Amino acid sequence: MFPKIKICCISSLQEAQLAIKAGASALGLVGPMPSGPGVIGDQLISQIAQATPPPIATFLLTSETSIVKIIAHHQRTNTNTIQLVDYLKEGSYEDLRAALPSVKLVQVIHVQDDSAIVQAQQIAPYVDAILLDSGIPNASTKILGGTGNTHNWAISAQLVKEVTKPVFLAGGIGPHNIREAIEIVQPFGIDLCSKVRTNGQLDPIKLKQLFKAAYS
Repeated sequence: MFPKIKICCISSLQEAQLAIKAGASALGLVGPMPSGPGVIGDQLISQIAQATPPPIATFLLTSETSIVKIIAHHQRTNTNTIQLVDYLKEGSYEDLRAALPSVKLVQVIHVQDDSAIVQAQQIAPYVDAILLDSGIPNASTKILGGTGNTHNWAISAQLVKEVTKPVFLAGGIGPHNIREAIEIVQPFGIDLCSKVRTNGQLDPIKLKQLFKAAYS
């Protein structure tokens, strides 16, 4: 089974259309972050979400950590999925689910060591999917994604085996290594940003190379 591919850091309607035409199953739309690439305004996120046809998923990447602020962020953007790039500090997943019953919830786990497996096991029952990335959430300025760096895929592969929910793999993946990532980790989906861009812009040639490599 081939993995779903999510193209993140979408910056315009044109990039969204380019990603969908190339074969993307999901688009990542980045809200305010303490660091990292791809941030766009809530109004543009809403415009892209409204223009995206089903069954393409639209992921709002939010760094908010309270459900009140997460709900408010979603209400400004109206995506069909929320990607929590940080960990909840106020409120619960149950509260978030009750407030937004039709919205899918994806929790990011930043893989730094084996503790990521325990984190994922604890969180998985409350969300629709887990996304593994290479951020450093405890840095002085939080790094919550968009690093362009891989992490230890052996940990990710073990996590996929031990968690029943779908798992997306992110972090430093591109045309050069997507096949290896798929074979080692066996994820439900692949999430990528920088490795299909040239000078910050989505590159149709790199996109074509990516999908060819992924589905070969």
